[in-house]
Amino acid sequence: MNTNSPRIVVVDAGTLNPGDLDWSSLEELGLCTIHQRSNPNEVVPRCRDATIVITNKVLISEAVIDQLPSLKYVGVTATGYNNVDTRAAKRKNIVVTNVPVYGTASVAQSVFAHLLNLTQRTAHHAQAVADGRWESATEWCFWDFPLIELSGLTMGIIGCGRIGRATAKLAHAFGMRTLGYDPHPRAGADQITMVDLDTLFRESDVVSLHCPLTTDNERMVNADRLRQMKPTAYLINTSRGPLVDEGALADALNANRLAGAGIDVVTVEPPRQGSPLFAAKNCFVTPHIAWATHASRRRLLNTAIDNVAAFLRGMPTNVIT
Repeated sequence: MNTNSPRIVVVDAGTLNPGDLDWSSLEELGLCTIHQRSNPNEVVPRCRDATIVITNKVLISEAVIDQLPSLKYVGVTATGYNNVDTRAAKRKNIVVTNVPVYGTASVAQSVFAHLLNLTQRTAHHAQAVADGRWESATEWCFWDFPLIELSGLTMGIIGCGRIGRATAKLAHAFGMRTLGYDPHPRAGADQITMVDLDTLFRESDVVSLHCPLTTDNERMVNADRLRQMKPTAYLINTSRGPLVDEGALADALNANRLAGAGIDVVTVEPPRQGSPLFAAKNCFVTPHIAWATHASRRRLLNTAIDNVAAFLRGMPTNVIT
């Protein structure tokens, strides 16, 4: 690598790659420095001479951009890019890219991991066996929680983009009917019956969220919406935490006005003061891992590196600004 090679700095490699993926293709593109994590006060010193900065969650603000005179490119190793001040980047002719598609199959799979946990209680009954409760049962089989068959139930999907449509495809494989709501309907959702939100919440046995967070839909799942749902219904959120009023959901679960919830995202991540959902009845919270299968993260990393290579060839792809 010669001294004219671009200087590449990865500021938070560990959020994407804890050590099971390979950065060598990126290292071949320039003088590459990889940091597992970066505190806010470390970003400018570490990136001072960088031509290319790669970030997942670290904030690249206007103040940071103004202190990086060599910066020409910011690559976001995610779909969302709210951690980059794109207006400041555009003002300085800095290219910003993201990775728009990588986790569709993994997130859809996670929806059903939660749903099957709620309806089949596999982990619960496996623990009951480990605790000796089957051995002490009088019958040849044992269960202590209602087991629910998915076939014939209705899944309501809010947000019918790639992930919503992939979730619908899995729902159909289980024999479920699918309803959908999307403020911007698009092609490719032919198997989903599009309805208004009132109908979706009222008729669905499962409501699954797959929409981006906007000022219009923050806390869209609130007390009023939860009252529209069947007491036998389930809520699944693998999208964004603030779409749900966590207090209202906890109240509905604790009052048996909702059968259960599978939640992969919460309002504040990581949670520092807990969440009312952590102690709510029949609520199962996972730590924002729906996207994080090995295959999904490998696609994400490979696309992020391809984005850098395309920029260096003068033909940038997946450009935000």
